[in-house]
Amino acid sequence: MNAPEPELDDLYKEIILDHYRRPRNRGELARADAAAEGVNPLCGDEIYLQLLLDGDRIDAVAFRGRGCSISQSSASLMTEAIKERRTTDAARLKSDFEAMLVDGATPNAELGDLEALQGVAKFHVRVKCALLPWKVLGEALVGRGGDVTVSTE
Repeated sequence: MNAPEPELDDLYKEIILDHYRRPRNRGELARADAAAEGVNPLCGDEIYLQLLLDGDRIDAVAFRGRGCSISQSSASLMTEAIKERRTTDAARLKSDFEAMLVDGATPNAELGDLEALQGVAKFHVRVKCALLPWKVLGEALVGRGGDVTVSTE
């Protein structure tokens, strides 16, 4: 007996399409305290992320990139979620988001709109698309001052 196909509606929820069509925080910062970039060589997704920090608080965030609707909307949703938060809170959101997609963890309320990407977990090949911006965020938080290329292989 075959397992039922995951519904495409789970993958392309309206919020995902909205963030893909009208990405938030897309562009570049005039000055950044931390930056990192990531590439998924299998599908060509690219993300470049910049953070402006005020102590341990993310004062501003911007990204640029190209790729599928999942990677780009994940980046947009992520920037909205981490802006004006402490870096430790952003790192915790990263862990919670990864747990939701990789481990099937129940999303906590703090993820907010990011929960829309939960359906991506049903499409194993697309999970890396959704995680790319978060892996780049992790490198930016660790690197704080230089660009780091991340491969999601």
